[in-house]
Amino acid sequence: KSPKSFRSNGGKKLFPPRLRYSYESQRPQAMTVNFNGSWKANLFRSTFLGPAPSALSVTIEHVDPRLQEEIFVIKTDASQDRAVFHCETSNRPGTCSLNGSTVRGTARWEASELVIETWVHFGSREMHFRDCWSLSADARILQMEHRQDDLHGQRIVFERSD
Repeated sequence: KSPKSFRSNGGKKLFPPRLRYSYESQRPQAMTVNFNGSWKANLFRSTFLGPAPSALSVTIEHVDPRLQEEIFVIKTDASQDRAVFHCETSNRPGTCSLNGSTVRGTARWEASELVIETWVHFGSREMHFRDCWSLSADARILQMEHRQDDLHGQRIVFERSD
């Protein structure tokens, strides 16, 4: 027979308080990881699905929940591209923009990773990106890995340059 403290007023068996499952206590909490800084891609440690650029760097301003990423690419033909991406890590739709235009997407914390998911139009094609960001314990290496998206398998390893 269960101890009396395990029964409710109606006689139903209950788990002891320490064993009760609480969804709220099991949810991953937003992390305090901060991606601020200037980063330079280590092209030898990175994996690109297409031609690797000659150089790739990113400057990030991050005060959770706001994040801005300014990306600079130097291609093998010496031409340059620049893009500015904004998002909020609140997992709310409508908080992402690319070069000043709103894009469909969300950003959210999954344990210690920041997952940024966007759908961007390139000409007549819509591409899905799912960037999974993680920071090394010493905050010197930033890894951006694509998983389950149109660039699945691409991984860029950045080293802090500031």
